[in-house]
Amino acid sequence: MTQPNVLVCSFYTADDYYRGHADNLVKSLDALGVAHELQEIHKAEGEDWADICRKKISFLNRVCVENPDARVFWIDVDCQLTALPDFVREFTADIIGFQRGFGSPLSIGYERKTRFWEPCFFGINTTEAARKFMTDAAQLESTLDIKATDDYFFEESWRANADVLSFHIIPSGCAVRGELSASPLLQPFFVFGASGNVDEFKGKVVQHEAVGAADRAGAPLSKKARKAGLKAAKRVEAVLPDSLRKSLRRVADTTGVTGALIGTDLGGVAPARQALMKSVLHAGQVGDRATLDSAIDSLLGEGVPTATELAAINAARAFGHYSTREGTPIPLIWWARPFPGNFGDWLSPLVIAHYTDRPITYQDPTARSTKPHLISVGSIGRFVKPSSIVIGTGVSTADVELAPKAQFVSLRGPITAELVRASGGPKVTSFGDPGLLLSRVMPAARGETNGRLAFVRHFTHVAIPLVLPDEVDEFSVLISQPDEIREFVDTLTQYDGVVTSAMHVMIICHSYAIPCSLVTFEGFETAVHGTGIKYEDYSRGAGLSRVFNPEPVGLVLDADSLRAGLFSERVSEAKLDEIEAAVKKGISLYR
Repeated sequence: MTQPNVLVCSFYTADDYYRGHADNLVKSLDALGVAHELQEIHKAEGEDWADICRKKISFLNRVCVENPDARVFWIDVDCQLTALPDFVREFTADIIGFQRGFGSPLSIGYERKTRFWEPCFFGINTTEAARKFMTDAAQLESTLDIKATDDYFFEESWRANADVLSFHIIPSGCAVRGELSASPLLQPFFVFGASGNVDEFKGKVVQHEAVGAADRAGAPLSKKARKAGLKAAKRVEAVLPDSLRKSLRRVADTTGVTGALIGTDLGGVAPARQALMKSVLHAGQVGDRATLDSAIDSLLGEGVPTATELAAINAARAFGHYSTREGTPIPLIWWARPFPGNFGDWLSPLVIAHYTDRPITYQDPTARSTKPHLISVGSIGRFVKPSSIVIGTGVSTADVELAPKAQFVSLRGPITAELVRASGGPKVTSFGDPGLLLSRVMPAARGETNGRLAFVRHFTHVAIPLVLPDEVDEFSVLISQPDEIREFVDTLTQYDGVVTSAMHVMIICHSYAIPCSLVTFEGFETAVHGTGIKYEDYSRGAGLSRVFNPEPVGLVLDADSLRAGLFSERVSEAKLDEIEAAVKKGISLYR
């Protein structure tokens, strides 16, 4: 039997009221020439309307699985279709349906609503994203023991997958209640028929809260307030002379004002789960293993995790890897975002932890702190505080002041050292990015290679529409856990060479002697923060044969040109000894 390209499905309980509606629905679908599957289900002892409703999830998912090539529509059995317009029958988005409450386009979205969709009529396309939406909803419904209707599980899966789903909202004028009414512009085709059970069960089943509640129940400053604060700060900076502007930034960075303006919102996380997500991250950062494990179990067990949540959980586990060791913790500043973590920034705890058995706890760069702590890998010299012990840190621009009273053990290079002196700090002569120690932290032999090139973008370049040659394999820089970094290193050593727009990927290539080229992309040269001084600072500090600045390339990449740009460089053992000594000294200075 040939599979239909459109299939409408529903179920009904074994009573005269719903059987009658089912008969009417079958007749209307037959008249429209629409394939259908309606099933009679039996209400078990102790089951109520809410229990029956949630069965919609597994039923609809089963129909989707059995009909992989059909656009599958659910319709509540007491509703009717008087037509099936082409724009609905042949929809190309992942999902199609009515907005919650059959809302008008004038109120589109749901910042102050609890749910997005009106699931009495709902279409699932054949795309991978659409079917994953249904699979996630069905998996959650089968495992979550709460009193909830189908709406709850649809909404959970929607919030988890919305960022990757295309959707089509059916105009509100296509739905009518009761008698049909003519429209000169749009002929209604959907007749809504509420059974009356909704009001009875209000307050008795689990409900979502409005998405817009995040700001009202969230951080001390709302997004709107932070945005206004950042604009005001930029206006003030613009009229100040250079010396006062640098001083203002240093004060803002060391007192926590910058952190308040930047904020730490978890965009893409439902308000009800924000607190739990923050608990997961905090437990990982401070080394509370019991809370970390239990909070992660709660997140994974009480809803479909969003991509944002999964990335944050990954980062929390990475925090926990360093923070849950035995002993007195050593606080370390590094840039932990974007989650799950940027490879280069997460080299900081990896390297420091290799040279001490003590736990390493995370300290936010933008938070106020007067207690001693370490700061190491990254262009985060701007966030050095008077209580910092500085090991190999650098800067990305020269328009900042560095706290002159910090303990400067070493710096990334001489440009940062000049900035320290200009800020009233000491003369520093020990240079080198601690990321170069990765070949000592994670030794890896480079044998016969695979004849291909590896390509790694800076995380700010992810959305650039590049065309890669067939002999090039791309890898993500968004990793933080030590085993992921280990796998990443082992993978890169297997390639003829590495092409990257991420400086710390080039740095580890110089550590392992992997041929490498550093690139940027025409039209996107300013995507990476800073003025570009960090490349010369690193190159001179590492004692390299030349300065490695990124070379602009087009968006359509050519394999021969990429290979021609490869350059073999290895940092000397003497330089690695110097960097290693600085790391050990910095750790010993912490009290």
